[in-house]
Amino acid sequence: MESKRTQIHYHLMLLPGMIILAVFHYYPMAGAVIAFKKFLPAKGIWGSPWVGLENFLYMFQISDSKIVFFNTIYIASMKIVGNLLFPLLFALLLNEIRIRYVKRWIQTIVYLPHFMSWVILAVILTQLLSLKGIVNQILGWFGVEPILFLGSNAWFPYVLVATDVWKGYGFSAIVYLAALTAINPALYEAAEIDGASRFQKLRHITIPGISTTIILLATLSLENVLSAGFEQILNLYNPLVYASGDVIDTYVYRVGLLNSQYGIASAVGLMKSVISFFLIVLAYQLASRFANYRIF
Repeated sequence: MESKRTQIHYHLMLLPGMIILAVFHYYPMAGAVIAFKKFLPAKGIWGSPWVGLENFLYMFQISDSKIVFFNTIYIASMKIVGNLLFPLLFALLLNEIRIRYVKRWIQTIVYLPHFMSWVILAVILTQLLSLKGIVNQILGWFGVEPILFLGSNAWFPYVLVATDVWKGYGFSAIVYLAALTAINPALYEAAEIDGASRFQKLRHITIPGISTTIILLATLSLENVLSAGFEQILNLYNPLVYASGDVIDTYVYRVGLLNSQYGIASAVGLMKSVISFFLIVLAYQLASRFANYRIF
């Protein structure tokens, strides 16, 4: 009893966070019933008439929903691959630098974009990638015609992936850098005595040493398959690239808030949430099996 009494202040410290979680995350989930109703703002959520699965059936009938789901999976999958490979490659290259101040300088430079909002970065990228921007000017030196990066359906998805990876790869590499510090230095010393080259040490010591971390991050990233990056796309896209850049989150925003089709938007959002829930469960099952990662 004494131990429980002495720990009461820890529970009280958790109380504000639990209240915020309940009010802003769990209580709003009751609004998901809009997906099964013909929502009328004048009557409110509970006064609006029920329509059952009508919104879901309509969602699968319209061509926009198919395009949106395809764009979401396509863009999110490329982002997952890019945000796994580039941070890993950067961490491995950075780990090979022996001059400490150079290493810290490079780390500081590549970390900076992570701390900048997409609102700010969108303005910068819009200027850089415009028809008269510096990117097209450089391409013009090699005889390449100006490219409308943010207005072309052929280019826009790859611009999203490239800029997302550029923004986050430096910060994401921290996990790999932390895993690299856990490798026993004696292994490198023994390999050097045996005459192993840097590439051989990388192949036979470094990569196997962080393989568990790679598997863990790869499996946990499955839960992001339906999250293509709302803030980034909202600040970069325009009606010209809806066909290739419109994803679930932006579609829900446009249809629900701008066009006032609350039932359809809620149905799409609820469908995404249900699928994401099963993906999260699958990701943690795979992480537990292949990387021995558990939270309970």
